[in-house]
Amino acid sequence: MKAVILAAGYGTRLQRDVSADRSGRFAHLVGVAKPLLPVGDRALLSHWIGALSASDGLDAIYVVSNALYLSAFEEWAAHLPKVKIVCDHTTSNDGRLGAVACLQLAVKHFHIQDHVMVIGGDTLFKEDFSLAQIQSRFCELQAECEDNNLVLSYECRDHETAKYGIVEVDPDLRALRMKEKPLPSETTSRRACPCFYVLSKNSLPLLDTFLLEKKDAAIEHKDAPGNFVAWLIPRKPVYVQEICGRFDVGNLQSYVECDGYFKERLVARTRAGVHEVDEATQLSTFY
Repeated sequence: MKAVILAAGYGTRLQRDVSADRSGRFAHLVGVAKPLLPVGDRALLSHWIGALSASDGLDAIYVVSNALYLSAFEEWAAHLPKVKIVCDHTTSNDGRLGAVACLQLAVKHFHIQDHVMVIGGDTLFKEDFSLAQIQSRFCELQAECEDNNLVLSYECRDHETAKYGIVEVDPDLRALRMKEKPLPSETTSRRACPCFYVLSKNSLPLLDTFLLEKKDAAIEHKDAPGNFVAWLIPRKPVYVQEICGRFDVGNLQSYVECDGYFKERLVARTRAGVHEVDEATQLSTFY
């Protein structure tokens, strides 16, 4: 299995918030790519690298960057031999390829013919998240059918449905459909679906089909990776694994909440006498 981390966004909302802040507390975040923001005691992306590096069955980690932040990602990855970076060659948010095209870029550039764990570079999860459990569940699904895919979901509040992709499932937790940012009245589901998917190698060729169908569509219809998942559901089996929640670093407020959470976890570990470990030996969760 390979991991592809989508990190080619421009963080326009966050940078706008940082520029508007007059406290001076966040001046160090100016011009920092969201995946490289300091969260707790390390960069947001380094939490993922620690977990992925210690995970059995993952033999490569690929990060998709844009050209604006490429040098920063290369500097960050200089001491991480398992990490390889590919650039999408865009320089502005207006010219972005979109997340689905970035995933396709990684698949083609690195000649991926294996199952792929797709991870949003601005997302972290809470205390019940375990890569080992997710991989085990995916293996079970693959034993049943090699076309099976796996996504995550967590319960959101009524007013939050219009912010997320919402997945509807049957009693076996197989996805029936996914709606992008529906009103609460448009679905009875409250299952938000974050950008973390385990895609079967049999589903990867459908990236080409999806993007060909959407080639004349506005970027909004092919940017969010959830658009591909919604399109995939009627074509390949997609199952859901439940988690308790996630952090999606979109603006300054969400960043502060995420950073505070991981700092509190670090303090709790220190008080419990748990010593820090390096990224290569970190357990297969974020903690």
